[in-house]
Amino acid sequence: MDISNRELLEGVNLYLVGMMGAGKTTVGHLLAQELGYRFLDTDSLISQAAGKSISEIFATEGEAAFRELETNILSEVSSYKKLTIATGGGIVIKPFNWSYLQHGIVVWLDTPVEVLYSRLQGDRTRPLLQDSNPLGKLQELLEERRPLYANADVHVNINSKDTPEEVTMLVLAEIKRVVKSKVVS
Repeated sequence: MDISNRELLEGVNLYLVGMMGAGKTTVGHLLAQELGYRFLDTDSLISQAAGKSISEIFATEGEAAFRELETNILSEVSSYKKLTIATGGGIVIKPFNWSYLQHGIVVWLDTPVEVLYSRLQGDRTRPLLQDSNPLGKLQELLEERRPLYANADVHVNINSKDTPEEVTMLVLAEIKRVVKSKVVS
């Protein structure tokens, strides 16, 4: 018996994690459509709640204040069901956030640093990339976060040729595999 995408998660939230530029928002929209879920982006919610951009929050209040807002938003959205949620790239660095993430299925969109760099070149809205060596900074952040991202339930390797639609289908196939193995065991 094949499970339809809309029945697959039985209302459990789907959290997309990965580096900035990995495609969490784009793929998240597509996954939400496939699953019959609503889509949320934690960075957008943080900006709305704070009344300012992520860059402004970093500049005026610092990264620690941003991370606190991020945890507050995550705690709020995790109380709902049938959501596909694109998280900020650094959400995994705060261990407490995992207490919320683990109530859903966590999907790591693992994108090579060269692909991230090509997607983010010239993007001035990313506070952590305002560095003299943005490629080096991306590599450093990825190495720091890789063991944390690896805690995800689903790991999807992405290459530069994958379209958002292809990544969406890869994610759904991996989720089906994980859900099926949990049902069997």
